[in-house]
Amino acid sequence: MLSHLFVNGLTFALLSAICLSLPYDGTQQVLSDHKPSINLPTNDGFVLPVFDSKPVSRAEEIRSNRIGYQYGPPLLGNTSYFPTGPLGDAMVQRDKQMWFQDVQYVTEKVNGIEIPQAARALAEIGGIKTLSDYATLYDGQWKYSIPDGVSPGMLTNWTQDLLFSMERLSNNPYAVKRIHPEDQILPFEVEQSTAKKLTNMSLEELHRTGRLFVADHSIQAGYPTIPGRWTAACTAYFYIHPKSGDFLPLAIKTNVGRNLTYTPLDDENDWLIAKMSFEMNDLFHGQNLHLAATHDVAEPLHQAALRTMSSRHPVRGLLDRLMYQAYAVRPIGDEVLYNPGGFFDQSFALNNEAGRLFAGDMYPVYAGLFRSSQFRPDLVTRGLVNCTYGPQLKSMPFYETVEPMMTAIEDFVTVYVESYYPSDALLTHDLEVQDWMVEAHVGAHVLDFHPAPLTERAKLINILSHIAFLCGIGHHVLNAATLGEAAGILPLHPSAFQKPLPECKGCIDDLMPYLHNDTEALKQASLLVRFNRPLLEEWDGNLVNQWSGKQFLAATSDSVREAAAKFKRTMESISDHIRAQVFDDNGFGPQGMPFIWRSIDPRKIPYYLCV
Repeated sequence: MLSHLFVNGLTFALLSAICLSLPYDGTQQVLSDHKPSINLPTNDGFVLPVFDSKPVSRAEEIRSNRIGYQYGPPLLGNTSYFPTGPLGDAMVQRDKQMWFQDVQYVTEKVNGIEIPQAARALAEIGGIKTLSDYATLYDGQWKYSIPDGVSPGMLTNWTQDLLFSMERLSNNPYAVKRIHPEDQILPFEVEQSTAKKLTNMSLEELHRTGRLFVADHSIQAGYPTIPGRWTAACTAYFYIHPKSGDFLPLAIKTNVGRNLTYTPLDDENDWLIAKMSFEMNDLFHGQNLHLAATHDVAEPLHQAALRTMSSRHPVRGLLDRLMYQAYAVRPIGDEVLYNPGGFFDQSFALNNEAGRLFAGDMYPVYAGLFRSSQFRPDLVTRGLVNCTYGPQLKSMPFYETVEPMMTAIEDFVTVYVESYYPSDALLTHDLEVQDWMVEAHVGAHVLDFHPAPLTERAKLINILSHIAFLCGIGHHVLNAATLGEAAGILPLHPSAFQKPLPECKGCIDDLMPYLHNDTEALKQASLLVRFNRPLLEEWDGNLVNQWSGKQFLAATSDSVREAAAKFKRTMESISDHIRAQVFDDNGFGPQGMPFIWRSIDPRKIPYYLCV
């Protein structure tokens, strides 16, 4: 490690000597040519260590940080470290205090107004007796926590197969993947006559032509449940129809009880309970994956930065901005959400320990892998975009919505990085960044991270852009408004069944005994709306304002401030476009779905890991 260069307070002198002793490669010219244009520290301005006029205090700060920020044991599953030590503990307490302040509005409105109001509305109709009665639970009941209400179409078109399948490409785009015709075998069989009747092709033909997809939640069969509640562990097939090009469901295998396989050709109640079973597993998957794939990836990289970089370093400054109150979520989740008898146990069939186990199981094999889980590479690997062995999806709402946002993030980060590093050579000799890279591997144990040393600005731009994606968009698509508006709406998305799955097909006369009564429905709805932050726009806490913090921008250059303003205009334009979406004459939204997917709106996405 290179951190010893900072500990003795000789940063500037040592780095100058190192640069002067190097074979000429333009580095000396970089240092002399660009020093005047770098933001020298005036008050709290960001500055690279080689240009810092206070190397001794900078070195002392890093020495104190290495003592004060320690890696503690993981929280909420066997995933990444959680900070401890004198400074780490103080940071966690500070973040928890800010989190409770931010959530106070929603908590008061949900408990004091919305739950009583929803309960009265249900009582006025005599309680939930039919599937259509669940609409009363959402009809204007959550105006404070979810001001935009339920996604249009989610309460009226929820029985449509296209709505069910397109949720896999929007509400939770992380569970589904295309089955490679050569490298992957089929997880279960579907009768040839059934497949041909639905698709005009056999299962093997769908597989061979790259039209077959799978979402596999079978791992959930091994997790502990709450007594008196039941769930499945579904594996589901989806396919691209050879004529219409629509992305549709083919079959759902429950993997529990009689392990029945359902298709759209089954009785209406059979097929509905199969879809509900899958949605239940998908809700559990999304909620717990989001912990392992966002919090548990971004946090250790920031912890490594806390131990290796001065707060005056521009990379540390950007990470500090993104990690606003991030360290509140895991301890508060441990105390009130995933605690025995807590909110999770009160609603879900799989218990709090199951959530922890799932996060730990997913972290080392998928969720925690930094490079392979990035936005575009992940979608390509799973055959959802730019597929070379099958037809393209007619519509991929997650990709189409997020791609321009991701480009805007990368554009800003490029300006930011290049304003401090006019060349790769200057980056190569930034010892704090190089220490950070090493620390991420040997200290924080970040999985699948870029190897040290970091010699290219493009790689730093990639790293910082992905962290920005994780803290905002990636986190939000599995959480926050997505839950209360779409991914957790009853009756299609129950968190638990009230009786075991049926033993045979054709045995269900009435779905209602399986589903939530008034009390359980209120528990689920009120829990999921709590994850939203309706005042983000008012607080400048949304994605539109990801780079607009006054203190953050005050420490940067004019070019960075201009880039931040451009980013804000771009996000506002994207938000305007999303908010203007309506159904066409055929009842479809602009992305070919029978519901309007507006959860990924920059004005309602927190730029930080808020919940």
